[in-house]
Amino acid sequence: MTGDLYDLWEVFVRARRGLSHQHVGSLHAPDAEVALRRARDLYTRRGEGVSIWVVPSGAVSASDPGEKEPYFTPARDKDYRYPTYYELPKEVRGL
Repeated sequence: MTGDLYDLWEVFVRARRGLSHQHVGSLHAPDAEVALRRARDLYTRRGEGVSIWVVPSGAVSASDPGEKEPYFTPARDKDYRYPTYYELPKEVRGL
């Protein structure tokens, strides 16, 4: 049976404690257990990970790059979102 007949899984690896998981690639597997084993073999061969997540690709929701304006353009009419909107009391130092 070829790999493309299996479900597609996204693989995230955390390199060290305290760091975030990073997307490292995708793989095909029939279930989560096999996906974890394959992810370990493919993406952490040299011991570069302390944690692996596998997520079915169909469970990932993403914004459309063609419609980036509504997601990433700053809301200019909401100036309270910017630190310059607020006046700090004289007692606050170091900011």
